[in-house]
Amino acid sequence: MDSEMTMDEANALDALSSILTKLTENPYEIANHAEHVRVAQATGLQDQVEAALEMVTGFWAAGDYVWLPLIEKKLKEADLDSAEGLLDVLGLFERAEADYLSIPVLKKHLEFLTERYTHFTETESKPEDLGELFSTEWTRNAISDVVNKGIGHLTESQELWDIQREWEQNVLEQVPAAERPTLVSHLDDLFILRLKQPHADYESTFQAYSTFTTSYKPPDAYETLLVQASKMRSTAVKAWNRRESLETSLRQGGYSLEGYNYYITSELRPKKQDLFILTTLYERAVAEADKRRWKGEPGAEEALRTFWIGYLDFLRQNELDDEQVARIFRRATKSIPGSGELWARYLRFLERVESEDPSVPTAYDTALSFPPIHKDVEALVSLILARAGYEKRRVDAEEGGEDALETLVQVLIEGIAKVRQAARSGDPRLRLEKFFGSVCMENDALQEHAISVWQDAAKHYKTSYVAWTEYTNVLVRHQQYDTARDTFKDIASKNIDWPEAIWEAWLQFEHLHGSVQDIEECMDRIERARNQINVRRAKEAEKAAYAAMQVEAELQPSVPVSAGPVSGVNGAESAEVAPVDVDMQQERPSVSAGLKRKAEDEVETDGLESKKARTEPLKPIQLKRDRENSTVFVADLPTNASDDDLVALFKDCGPIREVKITQLANLAVATVEFMDRESVPAALTKDKKRIHDQEIAVHLGWKSTLYVTNFPESADDAFIRDLFGKYGVLFDVRWPSKKFKSTRRFCYVQYTSPASAEAALELQGRELEPGHRMSVLISNPERKKERSDVDANDRELYVAGVSKFATKDDLMKVFITYGPVKDVRLALDDKQRPKGFAFVEFEQAKDAVSALAANNYELKKRRLAVTLADTRRSKPQTTAGRKVEIRSRSPWKSEPQSSVSRRSRKRTRPSRSWRTLQRQASCYCTLNLWCSMEKPLSFLKKL
Repeated sequence: MDSEMTMDEANALDALSSILTKLTENPYEIANHAEHVRVAQATGLQDQVEAALEMVTGFWAAGDYVWLPLIEKKLKEADLDSAEGLLDVLGLFERAEADYLSIPVLKKHLEFLTERYTHFTETESKPEDLGELFSTEWTRNAISDVVNKGIGHLTESQELWDIQREWEQNVLEQVPAAERPTLVSHLDDLFILRLKQPHADYESTFQAYSTFTTSYKPPDAYETLLVQASKMRSTAVKAWNRRESLETSLRQGGYSLEGYNYYITSELRPKKQDLFILTTLYERAVAEADKRRWKGEPGAEEALRTFWIGYLDFLRQNELDDEQVARIFRRATKSIPGSGELWARYLRFLERVESEDPSVPTAYDTALSFPPIHKDVEALVSLILARAGYEKRRVDAEEGGEDALETLVQVLIEGIAKVRQAARSGDPRLRLEKFFGSVCMENDALQEHAISVWQDAAKHYKTSYVAWTEYTNVLVRHQQYDTARDTFKDIASKNIDWPEAIWEAWLQFEHLHGSVQDIEECMDRIERARNQINVRRAKEAEKAAYAAMQVEAELQPSVPVSAGPVSGVNGAESAEVAPVDVDMQQERPSVSAGLKRKAEDEVETDGLESKKARTEPLKPIQLKRDRENSTVFVADLPTNASDDDLVALFKDCGPIREVKITQLANLAVATVEFMDRESVPAALTKDKKRIHDQEIAVHLGWKSTLYVTNFPESADDAFIRDLFGKYGVLFDVRWPSKKFKSTRRFCYVQYTSPASAEAALELQGRELEPGHRMSVLISNPERKKERSDVDANDRELYVAGVSKFATKDDLMKVFITYGPVKDVRLALDDKQRPKGFAFVEFEQAKDAVSALAANNYELKKRRLAVTLADTRRSKPQTTAGRKVEIRSRSPWKSEPQSSVSRRSRKRTRPSRSWRTLQRQASCYCTLNLWCSMEKPLSFLKKL
């Protein structure tokens, strides 16, 4: 035993050394800190545990999972009768409460304050160097400060307030009678203030106030005071009642992050928002998200960032005190130091309040000191744009002299380099390059640098149509027409992500600046390039279609037959297979109609070697409607804009299919859908045009739509909008038809900008329910993904002949042997007895096919009839109709109950129609097997 303990300790110490090495290399990975604490606890060495916990607080904001153990240890070790020990404990509480809201930490703080006050009051042994610390007035203010930090917690704040109330009443009872009126008035004010605050235990608060009034107020004033208090608390009671169901749902849902998001969204919906409730609600949400991040739950980091940013935006919109907002910003940057979006907001806040401590450059350098920032393109772009915008405004205001312009250029050049180092793909939207190019064009001293900026961008982003069009545009602005023409010729036939945009720009350039010969040469080159690209696209579509057909063929179940060996070609015996449902003839008419003729036409028993399988090249996928690639979004529209205005603006771009103007929450946006994608490049040139003297914005409609699937079946439109709405303005959520299944788990989420769609891709793989990771992809009609539930019919079996004594567990035991079963639905009558049939749904279609072998399985002295189910089959509305359907679907016929007693009922042989179906299924399976083999002719020879 001692040797085993020694070995365990040795392993723990080795693990501790390993994790310390990881932390040295990357201290800004919170998973490493969580592992460090766990390994330190495994060693059993308390000093190592304390060091691990302290290390967490040095790099990250921490929750009570870190602070409570540290506080407990400090309370045991510190000399609480000395000024040094007391100040150490108070400082530790202050640090803990500065990170996240924690009712346990606040409660521990209050207990410490009241216990020390009582100790010093009763023993009169307070250290002289404490001064006013732990005096009655100091303690009262300290308790009030602690309670106020959690007073907005609707369900748990009462624990804090009760400690405060009891302490105040104890002080009141111990003071001389002459001093009591002042304290009674003070305590009365506390009661009234609490009654006005919404909270769950308002009844107990009111009862405590009633007792207080009875004890310390004149008897004749009791009824008047209680009536006034009841009126004053009515608003708070209504506020609680409106939120009680939300709090209940939050608690029952295990305080999930989705629950907090829904709660916050509900609170933000009214025009007049409750600051008292929302501030604490955000604090609760970030604390819960941090706990889940510490445990390593997927999606917790993203949720934590969302809550912090939403919290700070809410505070800015409500114009809170700058010092209070600054403190929250500092807490947030310690909680999520790798969020460039947060740092960008912090820089703008510092610029707005004209803070010098810290200044914008200081905060910017601090943000760049965090390694996670340098690995995230989006974080870098947001941060650098915030700093560049600050410097640009200083230049425009003529602040800082010539150094300001140099600083701006330096920030942008270094920022572009950092973005390209962060990821090989860099920033596909080229936001920093666009900013830099605009700065160069606006400043005479930097005009020539504009060409260099875009020339360098085009070399780096070789396939980006944005980079090349911007480069050629700046060449044209500087009248370098020959260079622009050579550039167009060079890239016209290259692999660009959107060549149509390049061709359109080139043709427009030649119309403006070229000769007739230049225009014709341009058109000829474009036509050749178009043909080459169409050929390439056709090959890619053919490969995609072929791959899709292979996948479909793999998923397509072979239809088995059950009655034992069946003679095949040349008298060979085919494999033993299970029966097929009659309804399958409706989906595959070739199985029952014309199968024999088709087999005779394509396969002959004599001279098989002279026959070859006829194959035809696959045709490219033809799309009926290319909505995503043929649509542009128009933003910043004037309120009086109409469809006619947009038609007039875009009429020269190409045939328009549809114009739709939508009024969203804070803006108006329109979609203009063309008949084909060729019209889109011309439509993009309308950007910055004016409608009714107001400049509009036109950007791509493609890549702004997400295909979302594998979310919980209970998710509705509101759930999806709440989940995806935090990434940008939602234009629409489109749900598919429920023709094939009533609970569809995919939809299309459409944003007003591609940036929002890209941001929402972080939800890809998030596990919203155990075992189901959500799929979030950019919608691409050229490469349509098969619906996630399209094979639902193939995964479900219809089981007839179920005994009235059978249970759901009995059926589960039968079918679980073939593969994971998702659900067993046993049809019951009004008396909760089996009706005689059931549905069994498997996780995989192949397992359902395998389970067809359970046909004729005897369960409870009844033989089961197992077939593939068809959820589209119309359900009979009457009891008689249901019985007829059951008999018609069962391969075994039974005599009517009216003519044969239950005891004497017997099974008959399979009907002729069923034997016919067996033979057809056998042919179908043989043909399927032949078609799937690499050398079918040699196989047929063996048959």
